[in-house]
Amino acid sequence: MPEIDSDPGPVRQILASLIGNAVKYSPGGGRIEVGVEARDSDVRFRVSDEGIGIPPAEAERIFERFVRLDAQQVHGVGGTGLGLFIARELSRELGGSVECLPGGEQGSTFVLDLPLRPPPATRVPT
Repeated sequence: MPEIDSDPGPVRQILASLIGNAVKYSPGGGRIEVGVEARDSDVRFRVSDEGIGIPPAEAERIFERFVRLDAQQVHGVGGTGLGLFIARELSRELGGSVECLPGGEQGSTFVLDLPLRPPPATRVPT
C-alpha cells in the first residue's frame, strides 16, 4: 500500500472532523461510510453519510470561517462553523485538499486528498 507524505497529527484531526460531522448530521441508525483509495499521485480518503445533505450551491461556502448551513440548529446540532474551515487549512498545509461532493437533499460525501510519499531514490553505482 502506498504511503502518504504527511504529518499524522493533522491527518487525524481532519479525518476526525469529517467523521464527526457525518455522525452529528446523520439520523439515528444512518449509515456512514469511510474509505481510502490509492490514486496516481495521491491517496483519497472518503467520508459519506445519509445526513441532511448540502445543496450544490453551498459546497464551497461551508469551508468558510463560521459558516453553518444549519445556523438555527433546526437539526439540533451545535458547533462553531470552524471545523471544515480548519480541515481545509490543514489539508492545504499538508499539500492536499478537502472538498465536498454534495448529495443534494440527503447525504453528502467529503474527500481528503493527500500526496503520496515519493518512492526512495534508487542509487545507481558509478
